Amino acid sequence: MSIKLSKKIMTKLGRTNAEFKLIEEGDKILVGLSGGKDSLTMIHAMKEQQRRAPFKFEFLAVTVSYGMDESFDELIAHCKEHEIPHVIHDTKIYDLAEEKIRKNSSYCSFFSRMRRGSLYSAAQIHGCNKVALGHHMDDAAESFFMNFIYNGQMRSLAPKYTAGNGLVVIRPLIQMRERQLIAFAVENNIKTIGDEACPSMRFDVKMPHARAATKEMLKKMEQEFPSLFTSLNAAFKNISVDSFFMAED
Repeated sequence: MSIKLSKKIMTKLGRTNAEFKLIEEGDKILVGLSGGKDSLTMIHAMKEQQRRAPFKFEFLAVTVSYGMDESFDELIAHCKEHEIPHVIHDTKIYDLAEEKIRKNSSYCSFFSRMRRGSLYSAAQIHGCNKVALGHHMDDAAESFFMNFIYNGQMRSLAPKYTAGNGLVVIRPLIQMRERQLIAFAVENNIKTIGDEACPSMRFDVKMPHARAATKEMLKKMEQEFPSLFTSLNAAFKNISVDSFFMAED
């Protein structure tokens, strides 16, 4: 089965890459592949980018196993069918969570940190100089408002940054809308993995409501202001620091 990528997705990927210099000559990029719509779109978009780009780069799709007897047969078969290099990175994150999570206030943040650390470890093992994550514009907007409302901070998700261990982290889909990625999966009849694969679902806890509430708030705001996300995207690049309450040194 051939995969169809919309012109909008590839155009946005190319422009984002050119704007922030995400993928460059000689890169070997680890792509976090959870099996969700975001990461599946990313591996296929990067494979097409590999074909189109006037420079050479490599990428490796890496799926983190939490050590809870997950089955990745369909994901492995999908990557094999489409000639996408793919490995499973085994961890004991689930066992570690059972020991330590009761001391933590947030299951989601715990698993997110552990997963990110596992991807960094895998990148070093496989000789990758960059790690690509599948966050999109909706994620960036949600993170901004969650930090603003709940933490009193003005921060979001950077398209590119250098982690403490020296690895460069990139987000090739950061200027795309979530609905574009949903449409990609639907149009190509790709079976995706959702929240049911998250280890948090196996613990008897009340899931955080902040992200769901923020998503609903943004949905209502966009209905009233259709250009909301276009404006947010522009605003994230046009920050007037001197207009905020910054104390002098």
